[in-house]
Amino acid sequence: MTAAPRTHDWSIDEREYARQESRRGSRFAYGTVDPARTALVVVDMVGFFVAESSHCQGAIPAINGLATALRDAGGTVAWVLPKVHEPTAWETGFYGPELARLFAASGGTGTPRERLWHGLDSRDGDVWAEKSASSAFFPGLSDLPPQLEARGIDTVVVTGTVTSVCCESTARDAATTGHRVIMIADATAGLDDRAHNATLRTVYRSFGDVRTTAEVLELIAAAR
Repeated sequence: MTAAPRTHDWSIDEREYARQESRRGSRFAYGTVDPARTALVVVDMVGFFVAESSHCQGAIPAINGLATALRDAGGTVAWVLPKVHEPTAWETGFYGPELARLFAASGGTGTPRERLWHGLDSRDGDVWAEKSASSAFFPGLSDLPPQLEARGIDTVVVTGTVTSVCCESTARDAATTGHRVIMIADATAGLDDRAHNATLRTVYRSFGDVRTTAEVLELIAAAR
């Protein structure tokens, strides 16, 4: 039986905050957001990952709260699902045939809304995208970037799972393609606290801000 929903015991070492403050004069790179140019990107919250993960289930209220606030402020909510596909030669060679088939089918069946975990609050007008790689921003392997470009999005708020794989890959590639990245520490879910916190440190050092749900809700409210 899955344990009760819970969030990670997350932290970033104070030395990392001090390092950034000495470099740029502020703890966070992005002190404001323009909701109209901001997208909440929710990565891989499908049954394959969520059903047995207490951390994924614990992130759901935060994701829903961010989605509601950003929509109400005129922003975009994007649900990114794994694309169901035949395993590639690389996947088969790396994972082995059985696990490669399992991962290739992890996106589930049905419409995008049916595939999304039932506790998440999707609405008409949201963006739906699929990815066939870890990153939702890798060129040619996800249909998310052109949809966000069409909406004039320059800031992405990364949530979902798995923190150290698809969320980190998404944050890295979003930053590489010129987006302002904010990863939400209590709305991403990993396998354990250690792996989760290692990603938060990497993202904060090199790719974007790491903030809490409450902090980003304050940024959205201040912009309205």
